[in-house]
Amino acid sequence: MSRWFATPLWQRILLAILLGAAAGWALGERAEHIRWIGDLFIRLIRMLVVPLVLAMIVTGVAALGDPKRLGTMGGRTIGLLIAMTALAVCVGLALGTWLQPGAGVQLTATVAAEGAPPRSIGDQLLAIVPVNPFAAIASGEMLAIIFFAMSLGLGALLVGAKAKPLVTFAEGAAAVMLRLVALFMELAPLGVFALIAATVGNHGLAVFATLFWLAAALILGTLFQIFVVQAALVGLVARYPLGRYFKGIVEAVLMAFSTTSSAATLPTSMKVAEEKLRLGKPIASAAIPLGVGLARDGTAVYVGLLSMFAAQIYGVALAPSDYAVLVLAATLLALGAAGVPSAALFMLTGVMSMIGVDDLRTAAIVAFILPFDRLLDMVRTVPNVTANLAVATAVSRWEGELESEKP
Repeated sequence: MSRWFATPLWQRILLAILLGAAAGWALGERAEHIRWIGDLFIRLIRMLVVPLVLAMIVTGVAALGDPKRLGTMGGRTIGLLIAMTALAVCVGLALGTWLQPGAGVQLTATVAAEGAPPRSIGDQLLAIVPVNPFAAIASGEMLAIIFFAMSLGLGALLVGAKAKPLVTFAEGAAAVMLRLVALFMELAPLGVFALIAATVGNHGLAVFATLFWLAAALILGTLFQIFVVQAALVGLVARYPLGRYFKGIVEAVLMAFSTTSSAATLPTSMKVAEEKLRLGKPIASAAIPLGVGLARDGTAVYVGLLSMFAAQIYGVALAPSDYAVLVLAATLLALGAAGVPSAALFMLTGVMSMIGVDDLRTAAIVAFILPFDRLLDMVRTVPNVTANLAVATAVSRWEGELESEKP
């Protein structure tokens, strides 16, 4: 046991992924009976996300010392995340145009998959400001929670010494939450094993065969986004050693891949940012939680690909203006997607309506892909999480918060 716990966590998670795939292949559909173990692990982590975000953002904003720094840090973080998302949509559209994943596909699904109705852009923006912060906390509305937490931290920053009890309480709460995260993360290999086994047991190792070109395009798009676009941001803009960066984010990558949830990966991302990348507490406490609500590179690549996939299936000819509309619509909707499994799939209606594909035909696409979406979601969650870390690294450089370079 001592040797097991002495092994780095990411290595234990990687071993759990391999063993889970083998177990799923051997057990088949019977592996579904152990999925509850993985679901329980995810619930344990997600239980801590909201209180951790509240406490860490308040302490992170208070640690900035100057209200002007909050504006520059927040503005730079949001601006970079939007730019990265727009580039990711372009990557998805380009790969979809090149590989033609929808060419020759005949839809057999006729039953519409049920999902939440798409919200307008105005509704999404209004939802950021909660009418009742406690209701937002109870329902887990992450962007609204982040806005409230940043407002609370800004108020504490402006009040100064009188807000010290609030900041001290937040610091204590953050320390407790982080200790619980570290404790629960020791269960990660067991949870990951169960999740992977159940997924492979239900769909088989050849699950991508039905949608081979769409899966191949998604993998290529995520690799390009991580190792070209995000690497350029880290290496050229942040001037951060790429070898050290990619080695440092392994744990967050594996957690994102196995849980398919940016929100569930948030505690790991914050730990990686502060301990592995050493970005500085204000960035790890404020920019990373802000990014979990907006970092959607993988989602954007996927939506771009699905747009081309649907257009090719239904024979929709796209003009240059249609591509521009798709980039704008997909970027805005990707930024508003929830950080939970399969969220991207159910927002496709809002994009496809822009090029004349009605709700019924879009629902047929969703129903066709949905049985395979779990593994596709595992792939696209990774660049969502790495985008957050890459942007935080660049913002750390601009804000002078790289701990490894401080005297």
